[in-house]
Amino acid sequence: MTIELLVVPEAKPRWDVSIDVKQRPSLKPSVWVQRGCRSHFWLKGGRVQWCE
Repeated sequence: MTIELLVVPEAKPRWDVSIDVKQRPSLKPSVWVQRGCRSHFWLKGGRVQWCE
């Protein structure tokens, strides 16, 4: 499954992407897919952290 997220400043909703010193991405806010797989997670330091 592919999830497309908008990261351009003009977009709403949009996500902020940051890259740490090890080149690992993080996203703010969390990603909440309400249709299809219905997943909710954070991307921090290049790793997915699932919400309960």
